[in-house]
Amino acid sequence: MKDYIVRATAADNQIRAFAATTQEMVEFARGAHNTSPVATAALGRLLTAGAMMGAMQKNETDVLTLKVRGGGPLGGITVTADAKANVKGYVDHPDVILPPNAQGKLDVASAVGVGMLQVIKDMGLKEPYVGQTVLQTSEIAEDLTYYFATSEQVPSSVGLGVLMEKNNTVKRAGGFVIQLMPFTEDSVIDKLEENLKDVTSVTNMLEEGMTPEDILEKLLEGLNPVITERMDTTFTCNCSDEKIEKMLISLGKEELQSMIDDGETIEVNCHFCNSKYHVPVEKLQSLLKLAL
Repeated sequence: MKDYIVRATAADNQIRAFAATTQEMVEFARGAHNTSPVATAALGRLLTAGAMMGAMQKNETDVLTLKVRGGGPLGGITVTADAKANVKGYVDHPDVILPPNAQGKLDVASAVGVGMLQVIKDMGLKEPYVGQTVLQTSEIAEDLTYYFATSEQVPSSVGLGVLMEKNNTVKRAGGFVIQLMPFTEDSVIDKLEENLKDVTSVTNMLEEGMTPEDILEKLLEGLNPVITERMDTTFTCNCSDEKIEKMLISLGKEELQSMIDDGETIEVNCHFCNSKYHVPVEKLQSLLKLAL
């Protein structure tokens, strides 16, 4: 199934909701960064959240960045998404291996550790919007639920999941975000809470063959859900030779001259997609003429 996101409303626009399937995206990230299973789960959850939150943005030029900074062995996770649900991300220490948690599942909470969640929204203004909250569980979905309630004052329910195959590739990945609009009636809230109590996990629903549309139908049962949009989502990195060259120029003449003096082709890695760029001495010499 190709990765995509659906957007819906329910209860006469008192609820807005998103659901996504992201197996291809998360598998691409796993392959690019050679992540361990627990690192794949952590990065995959944040990528899925980033895709849906990217789709929430109003303007095509808006850019969202999610940063999880914890004291656990993963270090940090960074995800960036645009309004078309193009998303990219990486984890600081992709090779972390941990034993399963008490429930026999991948121990994302221990891998992330105690720390902070930061949400940065660049909407083309002088300064980006920055929201920050303390991680509540370090499981990521609950932390985003807390962020929406405290930083954006939007009561929300967030579910995220990544299920691995025995060979450590990604079998299923996806998630949902359900949000209450201002002045939502108590009866609507009660019905939604009743529906959410019946949800076991995102990966269980995906394993049962449920599509994002099916997931929202289940979560919003009895609330007249209406699917309003369907959009593709992919892991997309915009790194390029030109951007690498601009970055090298920004280092300045002294640093570039030092690289030239070494007399060897340099290798530059993109953090987000792990693509490798090789810049020979001749190119460094031409960039030196452009540096300050």
